[in-house]
Amino acid sequence: MEQQNAPRRSRRDQVEDALMAYILGRPVAVGEKIPNEFELGEMFHAGRSTIREAVKALATKGVLEVRRGDGTYVKSHRTLAEDPLGLARLGDKYKLALELFDVRLALEPEIAAAAAGHATAENRARLKALCDEVERIYRAGGDHIPKDIEFHTCIAQCSQNRVMEMLVPLIQTAVMTFANLTGHSLMEETLSTHRAVTDAILEGDAVGARCAMVMHLTHNRQAILRLWKQHQARQHDAETPTPAP
Repeated sequence: MEQQNAPRRSRRDQVEDALMAYILGRPVAVGEKIPNEFELGEMFHAGRSTIREAVKALATKGVLEVRRGDGTYVKSHRTLAEDPLGLARLGDKYKLALELFDVRLALEPEIAAAAAGHATAENRARLKALCDEVERIYRAGGDHIPKDIEFHTCIAQCSQNRVMEMLVPLIQTAVMTFANLTGHSLMEETLSTHRAVTDAILEGDAVGARCAMVMHLTHNRQAILRLWKQHQARQHDAETPTPAP
């Protein structure tokens, strides 16, 4: 039953949501200009002041960039709340993926070690279930990434360290960036190292969990490094002029 006292959303909030849906649904690419205030007003049946407020709200959230005298451009498809470090706006996704692995190698082995030392019985049961589910979906050819993210999130939760849990959005971005570049190319390596990390945490083996996580991230980093070199070679070939006959 719908709550009678639920607060009504303001017209500005409604237009902000509609504008965000338009940007994502069209989609309007990052760096592309959106329609002007008059056109947006006609699209969303709203006055210019409401449109201006909605645009300002999305600019504050990092989605839009208002260039005085030029127009308003899409800056990101993710809000600052979803992407607090603004990683989605960085170019060269191969280079970004490698930089993310540098950070993950500094953080996640220690998070896994902490998880081995502090996971509760409930944490361990959930981690094993997620490990099993990632493998089932991956081998069936499905989209395993949401569960893969849950798996890494669960490891942080197992640590019982609130600050480590707050680093999860960074890990989520790294997993998504890696998956978008590699697809299913590392299935066996991913599943075997996931299992090794899980087993070590279940056994309370901090050194084993740390080493297994290093192995997991190293496999993935090597794959990205190979793809980045191939990407650079393709760029070089495209920029090299063809010799005249």
